[in-house]
Amino acid sequence: MNPSEQRCIPLGQNRPVTRRDAIVAGLAATGLSAAAAAKAQANDATPVGPAKTDDDRKASPKRYAAKKSINLWAFPYPDRMSLRECLQLAKDAGFDGIELNYDLENDLSPKASAKDLVAIRHLADEIGIEISGLCSFLFWPYPLTSLDRSKRERGIELAGLMTDAAAAMEVENLLVVPGAVHIPWRDDHEPVPNDVCEKLAKEAIGSMVKRAERQGVSLNMENIFFNGFLMTPMEMNDFVDGFGSDNVQVHFDTGNISMFQHPEHWVPILGERTKNIHFKEFTKKGTDYSLETFRPLLDGTTNWPAVMEQLEQVGYDGFVTFEYFHPYPHYPEALIYQTSDSLDRILGRV
Repeated sequence: MNPSEQRCIPLGQNRPVTRRDAIVAGLAATGLSAAAAAKAQANDATPVGPAKTDDDRKASPKRYAAKKSINLWAFPYPDRMSLRECLQLAKDAGFDGIELNYDLENDLSPKASAKDLVAIRHLADEIGIEISGLCSFLFWPYPLTSLDRSKRERGIELAGLMTDAAAAMEVENLLVVPGAVHIPWRDDHEPVPNDVCEKLAKEAIGSMVKRAERQGVSLNMENIFFNGFLMTPMEMNDFVDGFGSDNVQVHFDTGNISMFQHPEHWVPILGERTKNIHFKEFTKKGTDYSLETFRPLLDGTTNWPAVMEQLEQVGYDGFVTFEYFHPYPHYPEALIYQTSDSLDRILGRV
């Protein structure tokens, strides 16, 4: 609820009244003049609560329209928290949405029936939080461009099941990793020549498009950088545009290209192709070029004011989702609340 719309219900009264009306009524009861009451009413027209800061040391002076989301990987799920607890925590911490992960064993997996998937959507609705998209780590053990035909076909099969799951849950966005030349964190992936990777990626995504179009799911290609494929925004644009479908778009990740590039440069080139976003913090001060390079929001070198300005320029008002792979081992709620606060500052909600 907007603070300016806060309502109170005095004892013995069941009709809500605005705080402003209550003050005016109180002034009248004490015998003050109508003029004084009107003056008090005018003075109270400002929103209730802390005033918006213009101090850019505290938060962005500008309010942006993007919505706050967080990936389920930031929660100790499923070991220490249930899916319900994670959704409720995200809601309590002030997030508008949560991104769920498709895996082989969790609540959202090939084992889940259509009824199970609908129940997850109903659970989110009950709690009052949107599902900002579906994501999966399965694109790494089963790359869509693997030289191993069985792995490649299994990856395409799983991507199809993810599309079905998104449709059953009425979730529009599905993150897709279109391929990989190299996967540095796996020792079972044979490097794929660049031209072969591109060919196989086009074949794999092309086989998925009609299914996604029928089900109203957007297949959003993620820029990875560590995979050695689609290394520039121009390459990403050419790849996405080549399918000629509104259901093939971009999932932009700010951190994945930050080793040698800058997310604020990608945003205007990708333009309106960006359907969903990962806000992943990265530090250029380190030398560990692995998943361990990513940091909690604001503890890195990303130029968030520049990123937000560029997103506003292209009219982006969708979800910005914090993605982080290491739930805090102690007091894991702290990461969730810290992230919510950081996003508030980035989006100018403070």
